[in-house]
Amino acid sequence: MALKRIGQIFIDLGLIDEGQLQQMLEEQQARGGELIGKVGLSLGFFSEDQLGEALAEQWNTTFVTLYDRTIPPEVLKLVSEPMAQLYRVIPVELSGNRLTVATSEPQKIQIADELRTFLGFDIHNVVATEQEIQKAIDKFYSAENESVESIVESLENDKELAAQAAGLGGEGPTDLTSVEALAESAPVRKLLNMVLLLAIRDGASDIHFEPFESEFRIRLKAEGVLQEMVPPPKHLSFAITTRIKVMANLDIAERRLPQDGRIELNVGGHPVDLRVSILPTLFGESVVMRVLDRGVVSLDLNKIGMPAETLRSFRTVMQRPNGIVLVTGPTGSGKTTTLYSALSELNEIEDKLITTEDPVEYDIDGIVQVQIDSEIGNTFAHCLRSILRQDPDRILVGEIRDTETAEIAVQASLTGHMVFSTLHTNDAPSTITRLRDMGVPPFLITATVEAILAQRLVRRICTVCKEEIVPTADLLADLEMTSDQLAGRKLYRGKGCDKCNRTGYKGRLGIYELMLMNDEMRDMIIRNCSTEELRNVARKFGMVTLRDAGMESVFAGLTTAEEVIRETILDA
Repeated sequence: MALKRIGQIFIDLGLIDEGQLQQMLEEQQARGGELIGKVGLSLGFFSEDQLGEALAEQWNTTFVTLYDRTIPPEVLKLVSEPMAQLYRVIPVELSGNRLTVATSEPQKIQIADELRTFLGFDIHNVVATEQEIQKAIDKFYSAENESVESIVESLENDKELAAQAAGLGGEGPTDLTSVEALAESAPVRKLLNMVLLLAIRDGASDIHFEPFESEFRIRLKAEGVLQEMVPPPKHLSFAITTRIKVMANLDIAERRLPQDGRIELNVGGHPVDLRVSILPTLFGESVVMRVLDRGVVSLDLNKIGMPAETLRSFRTVMQRPNGIVLVTGPTGSGKTTTLYSALSELNEIEDKLITTEDPVEYDIDGIVQVQIDSEIGNTFAHCLRSILRQDPDRILVGEIRDTETAEIAVQASLTGHMVFSTLHTNDAPSTITRLRDMGVPPFLITATVEAILAQRLVRRICTVCKEEIVPTADLLADLEMTSDQLAGRKLYRGKGCDKCNRTGYKGRLGIYELMLMNDEMRDMIIRNCSTEELRNVARKFGMVTLRDAGMESVFAGLTTAEEVIRETILDA
């Protein structure tokens, strides 16, 4: 059934007239599409309660007040505090398998779907005001905030669950019915839900579930560093792994071979992809989940932290009609984000852009994106051949992994296409050596490669607890600098506070090394000069090395010397 327009409901309820509705619509357009209910609220046309009643009528549900409502503790426990905060919901009533939750945004129907997946109940929405939702969260969850620690403690004391887990996960045949029942049990779901929500809330890039002989570890990688959570009971490792497999649609009976899958969530109103990798180990299956939160990634070259001069040069190269631009660095150094940002900027109606990726991490409207699947023979090289028949102007090859892909990328460049790709090398000059090792002749490298961008991500100092430090002798030795060389320059660190979880760091920034090709460097490549010789000439022409770029960020008070030492090598 088609929903009645909210503006018409406001008029039917006598809250506004036609002229005020027109004013709201004009104001909504001026504000870039803000929800019309919030526009009317800010203009003072109606109250929060009246907005809630209108939304309830639109979505054929009930408007409720929470301040005078008694909610049973067993119902409150069904939704954890992080889940209530993320989804902005309050559980109100449980009847059979139907859980009623109060929300101020019933239009976000994906939240009900997500809660159904997480909690295993049919979800029924009722409407409350945003202010009441926040007050209810403060009231009902402030006394005893449920945490991973408290869930783990209750799991350790659950003798029935321990008895149920005994005998499962060992060698020999597995009773799949018992395994599924354990994986679907409320305590296991609750623990996994809490871990996923905390990881997404804290901006973690990876979640590690690691079985060892006497324990089962859970670690989150946030801002490039792994942090351990309270380990759950060892006997539940099999149940937790199985629950992840069920969510990722993987084979729960197969425990001898690696498996890869994907979980699609919609957390707090924005899509999150979890790429799941299962690896059999000596003491069970190790699971790593890569978190791709599309809601927090800004694909904008102006926001990736590249220095103005480097960005200006990079943009100039990007606009060339043909050639190869390579971005290098280890896994997790932000290469993909840089390339996506570049393609987003080049995404004009006059040009055809095609990407071939493994996997496609972020959907970009207007760009044709192809998923690699090596199991059926759809490799980078195979895809690239077909892409060239699709009349592209610019091509992104997710990664140059072998000689065949490198050769086709070179041919694509020679036939008038701009090719963007990534490689795993330590810095920009060593990329030339890597291409030579892959079998690309020097004359083809010089004819096609226009620029190489090496990059790293370092943790940003927390601005709340930032303080100046005096460098120790060991730190100066690691930097290969003297106190005289540091004269007039300041070093900083984060002391550690609640805002940064006592780490002293909050967020990350990129450091970049851009090597632009010129005639002298091309001549050196033809003569098979060493990486060191190439580096020296590149520096002569203005290349700022990763270490130097990192130290500029250190002296600007953005990151610490320890971070730069950890992520970069000294230039010989």
